Amino acid sequence: MKLLLDQNLAPSLVARLGDLYPGSRHVRDVELSASDDTAVWEYAKQHGFCILSKDSDFQQRSLLYGAPPKVVWLRIGNRTTSLIEELLRKYSAEIHTLDTDPMQSILALS
Repeated sequence: MKLLLDQNLAPSLVARLGDLYPGSRHVRDVELSASDDTAVWEYAKQHGFCILSKDSDFQQRSLLYGAPPKVVWLRIGNRTTSLIEELLRKYSAEIHTLDTDPMQSILALS
């Protein structure tokens, strides 16, 4: 599973989590850091990414439009990059299941 990290997450997470989520990118890496949610959504959909965000807008968009793309919503407030990395490692199995489950489009982690 490859993740597209939203602007509200540290770009360094891509490298830190490369062993679990190869091919992941940050919106900055694909020149979407100043883009609106629609552009990020469409990019993820066209390129096979799952959106990783702390923003509830993507969760709402997923409820409205369904997948693809799928969304991992981090309901954690402001946390350190290390804590976010730890959370994504802890829930790796659930995140990868999201990718393969045709009935699931959102995974909320807190």
